[in-house]
Amino acid sequence: MKLGITSKLFLAILATSIVVAVAMGAAVRFSFTRGFLGYVNEQELQRLESLIPDLAEAYQERGGWEFLRENPRRWFRLLRPHVRNEVPAPRGRAGELRTMHEPAPDLIGLNMRLALLDEQRRVVIGNPRIGEEAELRPIVVDGRTVGWLAVLPFRQVTSAADLEFQERQLTASWIIGALAVLLAAVVAIGLARMFLAPVKRIAAATHRLAAGDYASRVRVGSGDELGRLAEDFNRLAVTLERNEQMRRAFMADVSHELRTPLAVLRGELEAIEDGVRPLSAESVKSLQGEVATLSKLVDDLYELSLADVGALTYRKSALDLAEPLRQVLDGFRERLAGRDIALEVDLPAAEPLTVLADPDRLRQLFNNLLENVVRYTDPGGRLRVQGRRERGKVRLDFQDSAPGVPDELLPRLFERLYRVEASRNRARGGAGLGLAICRSIVEAHEGEISARPSPLGGVWIAVSLPEYRERAA
Repeated sequence: MKLGITSKLFLAILATSIVVAVAMGAAVRFSFTRGFLGYVNEQELQRLESLIPDLAEAYQERGGWEFLRENPRRWFRLLRPHVRNEVPAPRGRAGELRTMHEPAPDLIGLNMRLALLDEQRRVVIGNPRIGEEAELRPIVVDGRTVGWLAVLPFRQVTSAADLEFQERQLTASWIIGALAVLLAAVVAIGLARMFLAPVKRIAAATHRLAAGDYASRVRVGSGDELGRLAEDFNRLAVTLERNEQMRRAFMADVSHELRTPLAVLRGELEAIEDGVRPLSAESVKSLQGEVATLSKLVDDLYELSLADVGALTYRKSALDLAEPLRQVLDGFRERLAGRDIALEVDLPAAEPLTVLADPDRLRQLFNNLLENVVRYTDPGGRLRVQGRRERGKVRLDFQDSAPGVPDELLPRLFERLYRVEASRNRARGGAGLGLAICRSIVEAHEGEISARPSPLGGVWIAVSLPEYRERAA
């Protein structure tokens, strides 16, 4: 039978509580026994102090200890305990008090453990087995020690009253220990359920998430580690849900992008085959255009897949960023002029924009950015390209004119197959992979790319790459 985590936590807390209770009970028993015996011995020493004046007085009256030798009756008469009480005098004035000495019982056998020693610490009378462990109190007469009163320490409880008191205390300690264990068991059950309830909720939500329910969420009920775990789970679920939506949208867009040129190709070929359209240079050119579109989409998807696994090759070298940019701009001047888009270029002539980069990948980056401008900028607009050095970075800005993109959609421009359907739709061409490839290229060069509204009315694409500086030899 396998125990659940609740049972394990309960048993762990309960076992710890039992061990602690037993250890405390044993410690209390030992401490009480030793303490109680110490208390009894202390009482005996106080009684010894009360006997010393009587013994000193007897010594002074008799002139020595000879009157006690071989006379146990007289010895025990001296040792007979008294308690001091104040009682009304039987005769005399009203209200007068008289001190009375009443005998007190010897409940712990003190008299049998006492011995009287002379000046040389030889036993005069009493217990002859007085050893080094005995407690000694001097008997002083006229400033001279005339003898010693010795007592063997109390070793164990023997009287019925003391034994009963000890047993009551020990029984009470064990009852308290049992109640503590019972309380620990109740608290352990509560703690196990309280601590593990959110864990169970997270576990159940994890099972649902693993089964494909990406809308599964966990209620966050605290700010401790379990609460932070629930928040992390919810963030993970949101990320997985968004990725699943992007995957489905990606598959739908890819299938659509592949289906469109394939449908055109099939229609053209069927028309040629049925004789509806003659096989001419114009029809072949149309077919080649659709094949080129299909090939471009496949190539872009392949490059993105290589970038995802880190297999996209880069041959980096130190170069002036302005050179490949000027080459690409020269190649696009005719297409920009065909759409009546004015080109403004502001690149420093004196200072090179040196970076460590792959020139072919940079040309691919610039081609994709300018391709977007040609496809989506309205005729009669403007394109402004600027380059500069800024705090250890080389920065390029591509600003075009209308149409623009809503601010909340700008961060999504670099997602795969994403297009703003309101103004930059499929009718203008492209599969929506160009900017995604741009982001992969920039990130591979340890740079940053971002989009913001352009002062010209369109989109402002900012590219920032680390500036390369040669080390001094």
